[in-house]
Amino acid sequence: MTDDQPGRPTANAMRRALKRARDGVALDVTEAAVLLRARGTDLEDLAASAGRVRDAGLAAAGRPGVITYSKSVFVPLTRLCRDTCHYCTFVTVPGKLRRAGHGMFMSPDEVLDIARRGAALGCKEALITLGDKPEDRWPEAREWLDAHGYDDTLAYVRAMAIRILEETGLLPHLNPGVLSWTDFQRLKPVAPSMGMMLETTATRLWSEPGGPHYGSPDKEPAVRLRVLEDAGRSSVPFTSGLLIGIGETYEERAESLFALRRVARAYHGIQELIIQNFRAKPDTAMRGMPDADLDDLVATVAVARHIMGPAACLQAPPNLVDGEYGRLIAAGIDDWGGVSPVTIDHVNPERPWPAIEALAERSAAAGFELRERLCVYPEFVTRGEPWLDPRLLPHVRALAEPETGLANPDAEVRGLPWQEPDEGFTAAGRTDLHRTIDTTGRTADRRDDFDEVYGDWEALREAAAPGMVPQRIDTDVREALGVAADDPTRLTDDQALALLHADGPALDALCGVADDIRRDTVGDDVTYIVTRNINFTNVCYTGCRFCAFAQRRTDADAYTLSLDQVADRAQQAWDVGAVEVCMQGGIHPDLPGTAYFDIARAVKARVPGMHVHAFSPMEVVNGATRTGLSIREWLTAAKEAGLDSIPGTAAEILDDEVRWVLTKGKLPAATWIEVVSTAHELGIRSSSTMMYGHVDQPRHWLGHLRTLARIQQETGGFTEFVTLPFIHTNAPVYLAGIARPGPTTRDNRAVTAMARVLLHPHIPNIQTSWVKLGAEGAAEMLRSGANDLGGTLMEETISRMAGSGYGSYRSIEDLAGIARSAGRPARPRTTLYGEVPEERRRTAARSDGHLPELLPVLE
Repeated sequence: MTDDQPGRPTANAMRRALKRARDGVALDVTEAAVLLRARGTDLEDLAASAGRVRDAGLAAAGRPGVITYSKSVFVPLTRLCRDTCHYCTFVTVPGKLRRAGHGMFMSPDEVLDIARRGAALGCKEALITLGDKPEDRWPEAREWLDAHGYDDTLAYVRAMAIRILEETGLLPHLNPGVLSWTDFQRLKPVAPSMGMMLETTATRLWSEPGGPHYGSPDKEPAVRLRVLEDAGRSSVPFTSGLLIGIGETYEERAESLFALRRVARAYHGIQELIIQNFRAKPDTAMRGMPDADLDDLVATVAVARHIMGPAACLQAPPNLVDGEYGRLIAAGIDDWGGVSPVTIDHVNPERPWPAIEALAERSAAAGFELRERLCVYPEFVTRGEPWLDPRLLPHVRALAEPETGLANPDAEVRGLPWQEPDEGFTAAGRTDLHRTIDTTGRTADRRDDFDEVYGDWEALREAAAPGMVPQRIDTDVREALGVAADDPTRLTDDQALALLHADGPALDALCGVADDIRRDTVGDDVTYIVTRNINFTNVCYTGCRFCAFAQRRTDADAYTLSLDQVADRAQQAWDVGAVEVCMQGGIHPDLPGTAYFDIARAVKARVPGMHVHAFSPMEVVNGATRTGLSIREWLTAAKEAGLDSIPGTAAEILDDEVRWVLTKGKLPAATWIEVVSTAHELGIRSSSTMMYGHVDQPRHWLGHLRTLARIQQETGGFTEFVTLPFIHTNAPVYLAGIARPGPTTRDNRAVTAMARVLLHPHIPNIQTSWVKLGAEGAAEMLRSGANDLGGTLMEETISRMAGSGYGSYRSIEDLAGIARSAGRPARPRTTLYGEVPEERRRTAARSDGHLPELLPVLE
């Protein structure tokens, strides 16, 4: 990119933009593009104001006048890649590696040799860099992984990160390229930080022949932005940045900076931005491209500082600036990045690192003290959970100053075991919450970290707004009703949407149609199950914005049950006639990877005949990533441990547009589908659910129901569909003023009726929730297409913590009464909708309504 681009700013435009920068007024894209062209005295003015912004941020962070760096080693784990960036010399091909006597990947011995040499010299970071998914392009890479026992490249990355932690004490910083949400879950336990350069959001540089990223699937800007968002959702401290001068315009560069700001603002997870200047290299397609000049770099750093604000950390690689350290410092950087006394910069091998002593001298000449940091920035070290996995905390704390979060210069760099926290299953906290939630209630309506843990509420409000816009419906409702009554499977999406919007007489008619389909499909019996909910912990750091159940371990309402307490509750349930325990809990960072297996075994050991209906798809993914197993392997092991079926919760709305507003870090829709489909393939049945009435619209309900119907046609594994009206009272997303106050009665009737219509004939059982709707509301849903009332529950803390006012227990007689009010008989069922053994029926009847030792019975 050169200064002969069209549209050079006028002197007036430059003066206005500089004044706004000096005055601390927020810039827009146009003004930022103007300032990127600043040169001469204008550039000095811009840099001076950027420097003041940086200084204010350092003072607020408690380290005024400090510029940081990380003492590191560079580990090029593999130089194979499926991409073909036109400026890259890091990537090579198998033949060249063989001719040079190298393997397709560095061997463990080679990796550990570098790490040990670094540890001996006081390095604290192992920067693991590699090409994107080389096995997808190169058979030689696939063969190497197979021969060494790794399913994919990321499995090898994970394994080597653990060995580096255990055998050398260095902290891995991972740069494996494009990662999925599930990949982040796999790697977060083994690395305090990760990174991937955004480079640019200019799509044309990727999509048009001749562009620097043409032919590189992982360089699509939308894909890379999704990676940054998934890192934020996963609470991974993440490094990103721009590569300037690769053909982008100033406007495109400005847009890239604002894209980075949006992600940083939404998730608070971008720990640093690198502003890197393009340097042409021989033997590349872009060898004739001019280098990005120093003025361009200085202007971009200064504009980035103004856009990202005082709290951002900005880095410029010191080996790419021709010794002009003072100008970069003046423009607003506060970090020099990784500097190695052991290894070269394998991405820019022609550019040696400066000596750390020289870097300290040049920084001091500009008025700054050079301090060492870790690969994870001090703000994240001091924040702790959920940003640092408990298995990494000992490693990080061994190298960090507790007061500042910077590197401890006196720390001994030595290997430490990488293992589960010691606590395991220890009873802790408010373990009587299942009783007292119905008497004394919750301690407060929100967590103390309400303003931080869920991301930026204002950014979330902006993200939620488009999805909540109502849709105009022009389809004839009467025609749609006729199709639904004649053959529901022929309903078009437009007709289904019209019915989901139905009200008044049309809604009454729709509910009548649904009730007729229900009668023809499953008859008049209203089914229920004698079951007990056991929520074994409410400690969770996922950050779901609709959830009032999750607590930090230090919160007054937090608790964790011991295995004996879980088994005791299962035994109590069996003694009063239960045929099932439904067990779910928070994603507790301290519970070991085998926790779910231990829970299932504990129940089966105590009560062999109890059906274990447990572990949402989110918990399945958590268990799989903690144990290093695939989802299929984990579910197989869980089944062997005693798992009989899984609840289809954690679905919320199977539309990521809605999910990423509702949840900060929960699994994406595609992963939920993968988990339940895999479970069904293994013979593990599941329920299916939908939580509605928050930031969603009927079009989202339609997509969700269509998805469930498709899965059921493929697997046949769903036992029922459960409607879950959003309980708003204590939900963070409602308290922040974003979500609606739950669904209306019209919404509840329409969703129940359309679930019956759209899931017919694939999912025959439609369940309504007395916990969320009460007895009268549940009876109304029985007249609208539902045929099942769920369970007696015996305890229920999730909805009650959210503010539901309908208690935690209903007796068999209570449930039969709800059925009678709808004019129908009631009968018990098993989890899989089979007949309940006579012994279980008699035991339940004897104990019905008499559970004084178990929990309070609300009148």
